[in-house]
Amino acid sequence: MIQGIILKGYSGFYYVFAQDRVWECSLRGRFRIKDQDFFPGDRVKILPSGPGKASIEEVEKRHNVLTRPPIVNVDQALLIFAQTSPNPDYNFLDRLLIQVSEADIKPVLVVTKTDLGESADKKAEDLFAYYERIGYEVYRISSVTCQGLEEVRHCLEGKISVLAGQSGVGKSSLLNALCPGLELKTSRVSRKIARGRHTTRHVELMVCAGGLVADTPGFSSLDLPKMKKEELAELFPEFLSYLGRCRFKSCLHNKEPDCAVKEAVKNRDILALRYEHYLIFLQELMASERSY
Repeated sequence: MIQGIILKGYSGFYYVFAQDRVWECSLRGRFRIKDQDFFPGDRVKILPSGPGKASIEEVEKRHNVLTRPPIVNVDQALLIFAQTSPNPDYNFLDRLLIQVSEADIKPVLVVTKTDLGESADKKAEDLFAYYERIGYEVYRISSVTCQGLEEVRHCLEGKISVLAGQSGVGKSSLLNALCPGLELKTSRVSRKIARGRHTTRHVELMVCAGGLVADTPGFSSLDLPKMKKEELAELFPEFLSYLGRCRFKSCLHNKEPDCAVKEAVKNRDILALRYEHYLIFLQELMASERSY
């Protein structure tokens, strides 16, 4: 049998990348009986049955699962945000960081449209530099000038990656630049509403830059993952060195006195905007707990 990875499913068939080619696969009877779901990213073993045809004989255990979008075994998430046009939505960015980190997926920030030069938002430059200082991997690219594309190409090699971010930031343009021939549909940002139009319609993995990449549909909203409110602070890397230094062991870094995190915010060691998002997310988690 041959080992491969499911790229997509369509009309009862699954398309599996194995041995540098794509196989059209049907399901072995026992999988149909179990009514098991298969998603892009599933690692499977296939048995060839004809030219370009095979059946799925085995499926390996998944090490992570995303439901929005439905894709599994993801190594990293490239979170794509433009430096300007549209301006970055940092609340949305921090939600994405929480979502992928909690799912044990490495987040990578990719800042597009750096070719806009002096018209780029200086605030955005400073904020993305902050994300870099607290430990996130950040790439600054331009699909026009090709700045940073080689670094991103190397980042994708040998990995299963998903792309996510605001509409109109250039996710499809980035993939077109990395993998000439894909010719993914793109659209300009609407001047009237200053956001992009969604151009990606479904989820599938594509062979790109030595890895597999999913250009995921744009999110209009993203709920926080189910977790205990006490776990939230651990997903803010700049908080970690202050945890355990508060007066109260159970400190949620909200209204408690003698809080080391709040003191760090006051001293500008923690970015106030990030702390504001932490408080918003904390309230959402507490509201969810009350609704159980």
